[in-house]
Amino acid sequence: MLQALPEALARRLPVFAGAFVVGSGCIALASGDASAQDVIKIGLSAPLTGPFAENGKQMLAAAKLFMEENGTTVAGREIRLIIRDDSGLPDQARRIAQELVVNDKVAVLAGYNPTPPALAVAPIATEARIPEIVVGAVASIITARSPYIVRTMYAQSQVTVPMAQWAARNGIKRVVTLVSDYSPGLDAEKAFVDEFGADGGEIVESVRVPLQNPDYAPYLQRARDANPDALFVWVPGGLAAALMRQYAERGLNQSGIKLIGVGDITDDAVLNQAGDAMLGVITAMQYSAAHPTPLNKAFVEGFKRAGNGIRPDHMGVGVYDALHLIYAAINKTGGNTNGDALIAAMKGMAWESPRGPVSIDPDTREMIQDVYIRRVEEVSGELYNVEFEKFPAVKVPAKTERTR
Repeated sequence: MLQALPEALARRLPVFAGAFVVGSGCIALASGDASAQDVIKIGLSAPLTGPFAENGKQMLAAAKLFMEENGTTVAGREIRLIIRDDSGLPDQARRIAQELVVNDKVAVLAGYNPTPPALAVAPIATEARIPEIVVGAVASIITARSPYIVRTMYAQSQVTVPMAQWAARNGIKRVVTLVSDYSPGLDAEKAFVDEFGADGGEIVESVRVPLQNPDYAPYLQRARDANPDALFVWVPGGLAAALMRQYAERGLNQSGIKLIGVGDITDDAVLNQAGDAMLGVITAMQYSAAHPTPLNKAFVEGFKRAGNGIRPDHMGVGVYDALHLIYAAINKTGGNTNGDALIAAMKGMAWESPRGPVSIDPDTREMIQDVYIRRVEEVSGELYNVEFEKFPAVKVPAKTERTR
């Protein structure tokens, strides 16, 4: 029997457009009454508790905003979004996915942050022949694990290679890499080391930090002792605050060693909490809340309303675009929820996102998207990742996905 959500957690969850039901461990979002055959159910698996709960808040706010803006009917059929808490744990995500498929008869599985839950659910999506839309996991192997996986986030190499290229072109010669010691971190390390080395740079040392209960201080000291031109960092967004606090406490922000990395370390949602020690940090990412388009400005304001004041980050836009993709695919099939039909409809889909122009590569089922180089700056009294260079229409190489 499923365990109901704790009452305190239920009270913290926002009320979405339409009915709001808490029970049997899930939140069901819909509007009005509809016969069973007219309802299309989407299962969203999110870390609402645990170390990645900040990412779960992003996922909830994005889903709330999208459904407020776009309603709950597509191609004449009712959409019901069922949100379950997987705590970022692979075993829990797998169990929830099985229940969503067998008991709830969902047409689409979505969510998954960090990487292990996404990988754990891949066999279920394959066996059930239904799409798994990955919004928050970045390991390069993910889309290779099932022909039914489509990713609206990014692959780690997609944002890391531009960072290495930018560093090599801008006077950085010697780098220490520091990454979390699991699949996405190892992907980031390899992508940066390979590209930076190919561009003539030197990797002084590669440091790997345990994912669970990390104490970054001794690793940061090793990096400082090596005295590189820059420290390249990747840790999951949910764990970045501790790293950046210890980075400042050890005085690395005043050491002359540049801090560069993938944008998780300067997550928009928590950037202001880190304070002025973050000023000047340079990262590569596919989204910034400071992205200067009217569409994004409207998205940011709507997101703040939906999320009780929090600023959207790459996780929030990943969920928002995932729901856009699902709605557009259902509309394209005329309401047909056959998994193969939905995947076929998603391949090649293109639209204008708050992050910029995006499309789904029909060969890899990955996002083709712009990647931005950003610098943390103060804007109107707040810290933002201000974009100053763009790598347009970056693809994830098919060979990366098939050979890793």
